[in-house]
Amino acid sequence: MLEELRQEVWEMNLELPKNGLVAWTSGNVSGRDRETGYVVIKPSGVRYEELKPGDLVVVDLVGNIIEGKLKPSVDTLTHLYIYRHRPEVGGVVHTHSTYATSFALLGEPILPYLTAIADEFGGPIPVGDYAPIGGEEIGKEIIRSIGASRAILMKNHGVFTIGPTPTEALKAAVMVEDVARTVYLAILLGKPEPIPREEVIRGHRRYMDKYGQEK
Repeated sequence: MLEELRQEVWEMNLELPKNGLVAWTSGNVSGRDRETGYVVIKPSGVRYEELKPGDLVVVDLVGNIIEGKLKPSVDTLTHLYIYRHRPEVGGVVHTHSTYATSFALLGEPILPYLTAIADEFGGPIPVGDYAPIGGEEIGKEIIRSIGASRAILMKNHGVFTIGPTPTEALKAAVMVEDVARTVYLAILLGKPEPIPREEVIRGHRRYMDKYGQEK
């Protein structure tokens, strides 16, 4: 079931190792079907090079398995909490990408030092407080702390990103790591200055309205 969404979620999961965002079997991508509300998510502990579209698990919004022979990701309840409380979200990504997670480890947000941060995220990439893995606690903290951003750094854990589709959520995860690497290197060299708030707002609005091709 949900063949088109299943294909997209599978492809976006494969983008995680291609973009250096995960190691071994860590990380996951999910997507929500707008009509049924069902969520397609990566199974737990399956290596990406072995992952097939048919391995993905379909669950409802409270975690009941609708289709699939494998156990869903251990982060499933986090994804589902986000979907239940953010109806506009159609895709969720979780990574432990190195540079972004180094900021998460320190409990430090990534300030809008770069136009790319202003464009994609519209302000600082926030940090959520530490929350234990396995239940809804991480999801609750994400909803509490993410604000209008498409990304959040979870303290002592890693990165979560959201978007209207799995593809858009994956793009945000790639961008988080890209800007985190640049900011990390800049901090080694000196003390960067954030872009003024009014310029962040202007840049984000321009990016959202003007970037890319008209549809």
